[in-house]
Amino acid sequence: MMANSEFLPNSPTLMNAGTPCGQLSACFVLPVFDSIEGIFDALENMALVHKSGGGTGFSFSRLRPKGDMVRSTKGVASGPVSFIKIFDVATDVVKQGGRRRGANMGILRVDHPDIIEFVRSKSTRTLFQNFNLSVACDNKFMKAVKENSDYDLINPRTKKVMKRLHADDIFNLIVEMAWETGDPGIVFLDAINADNPTPNIGRIESTNPCGEQPLLSFESCNLGSINLEKIVSNGDIDWDRLDIIVKKGVNFLDDVIDINKFPLKKIENVTKANRKVGLGVMGFSDMLIQLGIPYDSNDALCIAEKVMKFICKGAKKRSMELGKERGNFPNFEESVLAKGHSSMRNATTCTIAPTGSISIIAGCTSGIEPIFAVSYIRNVMEGTHLIEINPYFKKLAKKKGFFSKDLITRISKNGSIQDIKEIPSDVRRLFVTAFDIEPEWHVRMQAAFQKYVDNAVAKTVNLPFDATKEDVRNVFLLAHKLGCKGITVYRYGSKEDQVLYLGKELTEYL
Repeated sequence: MMANSEFLPNSPTLMNAGTPCGQLSACFVLPVFDSIEGIFDALENMALVHKSGGGTGFSFSRLRPKGDMVRSTKGVASGPVSFIKIFDVATDVVKQGGRRRGANMGILRVDHPDIIEFVRSKSTRTLFQNFNLSVACDNKFMKAVKENSDYDLINPRTKKVMKRLHADDIFNLIVEMAWETGDPGIVFLDAINADNPTPNIGRIESTNPCGEQPLLSFESCNLGSINLEKIVSNGDIDWDRLDIIVKKGVNFLDDVIDINKFPLKKIENVTKANRKVGLGVMGFSDMLIQLGIPYDSNDALCIAEKVMKFICKGAKKRSMELGKERGNFPNFEESVLAKGHSSMRNATTCTIAPTGSISIIAGCTSGIEPIFAVSYIRNVMEGTHLIEINPYFKKLAKKKGFFSKDLITRISKNGSIQDIKEIPSDVRRLFVTAFDIEPEWHVRMQAAFQKYVDNAVAKTVNLPFDATKEDVRNVFLLAHKLGCKGITVYRYGSKEDQVLYLGKELTEYL
């Protein structure tokens, strides 16, 4: 499967298997407790995880707010944002496995007294370059937004209400900063915990850096993705082959847990108690193009649900079989799964990851994203540039006789082919890019996959530079309405240094 690029595990498995490091998981969540000892224990743990090749997620919501009392010294606390700076600097100097810079997720509850400082923190562009930030919004807050009412800010140390804010003011600030900088995103912790398989063991507070893997404190998870591009045969989906890959994929990921060398004993214990795995997909847009289905269509949503339902059902079935063969995950009897299943090897089985590195290796589109552009520049690992021209477009353009170097140069100006009239209309309809698609379709696609994913879905709503704040607001509200577990937007050009580029830069590489 790996040789055929039909399935690839997450980067740490590819990079670290067979090395002395031997740490094969990508996703970790570490707790940050409200004491100097707790904060710096988390910092040390983060460094060990990054050194081994993993990414870390943190909730800083337990930390007392800025100006709060510190009993031992009679001083005042500096607040969570000040401590995130320390984690950010430490990340800069510890590369993941010596190969790449570490990645973090920083989460703060919307009812934390320092929420405004947190939301505004990336307005200083040099801050938190190694962090994705997300605000944890519960249903109570979202209800207050819709009802145009106030909500409470609660001191996590005393549990007392410190003040009340107008919910829509904070929501609009989140929208404004996301529009301006790409951060923060939103995580819907109530939706996440509604699917928590082990609520008796603990409540989920955070996710991994890209938001697709909710985890308990000190828990890790390893992921793998099926390349849907390879599942199309003679213009149709090869369901038999997909079934085989799903079963083998679950086996593979379950094996990784046992062979893994964990960076901390506590992480090993929690991980092996739940044995979470995340089987997902990449190359979804490539699949749609081969099937002749535009991304922003009801047919595409139907394919998404059908494919993910098939994968989810097959993964659960294989995990049940492994439970009988190898034993259930140790927390099975305390889990919600015990009520409806006689066996289960893994507390979770499905995750949609962003697949940044492995989709490049497989030569397919990343995760469930639409094609970014028909041609563009990819900025990877400290200034290396890769030229990307969609191979299906290139093949079709040559077949239909309208391919030329001049055409690619013209396309590279903005990545889209919608205004190039000499390209046939059916080709233009099929090759819609991330910016051609209305924001609503991005969210609906994420929600379609989320229906059959027990973890979460990594998806960025890519917006054109001229997108409005109202566009961002509508995306966030629709994501909550449709049951997404989190949502991230990125308005093109809102960061100086971004991964994917359009425009004249491409011409010098042709």
